[in-house]
Amino acid sequence: MAQALRLAEQGLYTTQPNPRVGCVIAHGERVVGQGWHEHAGEPHAEVHALREAGEQARAATAFVTLEPCAHHGRTPPCADALVAAGIRRVVIAAEDPFPQVAGQGIAKLRAAGIEVESGLMREAARELNIGFFSRIERHRPWVRVKLAMSLDGRTALANGESKWITGEAARADVQRWRARSSAILTGIGTVLADNPQLTARLPQSGGIHSPLRVVLDRHLRTPAGSHVLDGQAPTLVLHAASAKVNDGRFARVECVAVTEQNEALDLPSVLGLLAERGCSELHVEAGPTLCGALFAAGLADELLIYVAPLLLGDTARPLLALPSLADMAARWKLSLLDTRAVGQDLRLRLRPAG
Repeated sequence: MAQALRLAEQGLYTTQPNPRVGCVIAHGERVVGQGWHEHAGEPHAEVHALREAGEQARAATAFVTLEPCAHHGRTPPCADALVAAGIRRVVIAAEDPFPQVAGQGIAKLRAAGIEVESGLMREAARELNIGFFSRIERHRPWVRVKLAMSLDGRTALANGESKWITGEAARADVQRWRARSSAILTGIGTVLADNPQLTARLPQSGGIHSPLRVVLDRHLRTPAGSHVLDGQAPTLVLHAASAKVNDGRFARVECVAVTEQNEALDLPSVLGLLAERGCSELHVEAGPTLCGALFAAGLADELLIYVAPLLLGDTARPLLALPSLADMAARWKLSLLDTRAVGQDLRLRLRPAG
């Protein structure tokens, strides 16, 4: 199963909106076929593995990181392919919560007399597809907020200048996190201050999907000539119903009105809309106001923080704009998942405790 998970990781940047899945077919310790899902609409991991195994798949064991599909989508059911190949036993890491699968793949295999086990390395399999499980089970994307700060916890100078707090290696690392995401979210404040491209720029660009760019622009203030309006990547501009698209600035992007709450765009509604559009992992690069609002509302599932070895002073902008706390008992607690050096900077991955 560990090998199947390593294979699944090879689809990290390419399978959107489908989950990353790997499959290994073996007789005991002898592997006879393996594969992974490479692109949406193309054969699934089980089909690639069965093609490699050929006749050797008969009476073999298939190790699959996600429950085989049981429905006709863009491709035929993988459960049927496993049955037809004469597989004797299927070991599944994680059950598929997608309504058209959700136990039906396992039921179909068992009905054909195939021995089925599930749960081997389940947590690792769910972690690899954490956004997919969030979208199906919680009806919203997994929200990962990326922040870059100085040692004194500042993200920009008082005038808004923030290029560059971190070094080249950290900025290259961010591109990989962008590329694995379904969408990249920012607010109008960041568009006005930085004019970001919000694209995933990796050296091996062939076959890598372009994440959807999402701009929260309540009053449609994005200036003409902004990178996010250039049509170089699919782009969604979310605005208040009272704002009217009445000029050519937005000709190459899609504009959609969303509900407002407390004189701001309603963030749960934004996340629900993105989930309906197949967005599994949402990568957020925005200022302290939007990032703070997501965090305070309990909508930030993970923080990706790059800490640079420099100081910006006490008038610079803070990491997150959060409400004041009455006492230490009300403090927000985080669990540290990972710490690593990226060039001269330090990268922290954290999740809200509990």
